[in-house]
Order: sequence, then C-alpha cells, then structure tokens
Amino acid sequence: MQRPEAALPLDEAALVIAAHADPTLDVSAQLRRLDDIAGEVAQSDTDGVCRVLFAQIGLRGDDHSYDDPRNSYLNRVLDRRMGIPISLSVLLIEIGRRCGVQLEGVGMPGHFLVRDAGSPERLIDAFAGGERLDLSDCERLVSRIAGRPTKLAPAMLATTGRRAILARMLANLDRSFERRSDHRSLLWVTRLRLRVPDLPLGDRLQLAGRLGSLGCFDEAADVLSDLADAELEPDLTNMLRSEAVSIRARLN
Repeated sequence: MQRPEAALPLDEAALVIAAHADPTLDVSAQLRRLDDIAGEVAQSDTDGVCRVLFAQIGLRGDDHSYDDPRNSYLNRVLDRRMGIPISLSVLLIEIGRRCGVQLEGVGMPGHFLVRDAGSPERLIDAFAGGERLDLSDCERLVSRIAGRPTKLAPAMLATTGRRAILARMLANLDRSFERRSDHRSLLWVTRLRLRVPDLPLGDRLQLAGRLGSLGCFDEAADVLSDLADAELEPDLTNMLRSEAVSIRARLN
C-alpha cells in the first residue's frame, strides 16, 4: 500500500536517492545532521530558518556547475554548501518543518521556489539565498529563464506535492546522467523513477525503452506487461503485450 502523501518523509526519501549514488551513505546520520542544523535556529520562523541556512551555513546556488549530480544530493549540498533550486528548497522545507515552520514547494516553470504558508503572497528563492519574491518578481525570473516575456497563471505557482518533488529531483538526475553517458547511474535512477506513483504512461514507456537499451530486457518487458495489465484501450494493450514479447525474445 502506498504511503499517504502527507506521511511521506521528504528528507529521508531525498537522502535515499543520494544513497543510491553512494551506498556507504548513512541516511540516519544525515537525518541527525538536519536535526542539528534545526537546533541552531534561534528564531522559529521563516526568517530564522533562512538566517541559519543562508547566512550562517552559507548555502547558495551553484551557478558554475549547475548540472553536477552532487547538487541533487542533500548530503553533498551541505558538504559543498551549494546546490540547485530544488535541493536547496528541500533543505529549507525540512529544516523549517523541524522548527514548526510550514513551508511548501512550488514548482514554477524552469525554477523551484518555496511558499511560506503564513505569507503565501511572497515566495522564497532558496537558490538566491532566501530572496523573497512577489508575483512580478516571479514573472521577471521565469521570463529571464524562458528568454521571452512570460505571464504566470495561478496553476504555475501551485503547491508541489512531495512525490512530485522527488519525481522532479530524479528527472534532474536522469538528464544529468544522460548528458554524461553515465549508464551505471542511469540504471538506478531509471529504476527509481519507475517506482514513482502516477508516472505518466509516456514516461513509463520511455523508461522501459531505457531499460532495454541498457540491456535489462526482462525488466523492460515486465514494465510493458504491467502497463498492458492496467491499460483499458484494447489496441494499446495488444501493442504493449507484443512489445513485451519482442523484448523478451532478445534474451535468447
């Protein structure tokens, strides 16, 4: 049975991702590390949490090696004191949670922000050291990223759930490993992405193809067979079953 979204431990799940890159990583010790950081927050509000993370510890956005996979691993972000928007945001959210501060992720197009539930009209850019942004600031930011003027619809600033955050972290790593032709890492990140609930059919088909290209024919066929079992459209079901049989034949 899937764990309810609200009960999913975002910090632990993100560290489990990091542990796939470094099997020696002690996830429990890293969780205690986050506890210790939260213990340094003297003022239990958003400003107090941001002060510790960005002024005291000195976390910042990595402008020079943005694509470095280490920017997605919470332990390495703390070690190097730099990361990408989503990993820095996860740290902000999880340290805030320990301090009784309710913070939420916001997956704005091209960038990741944090919303303070007590001040929802202003968002926090962890990549920019905790800078506060209003709607106009957000539109300027996304326009700069997109390279053209962009208006933000309310849905573009909606709260991002924990599973969606983890899925986005895995997708970031997927792109990074693919650009590096790091097939060993692509294999574990592909397997993790396939475990994300409610992953779109197109993504599952793409990941099944990835498994096949990495020589994991039996796993790829299993994914297609599972999709066929869940599919209601007869033509698509038949296509998926046929493709699964074809992939299994490559084992011989």
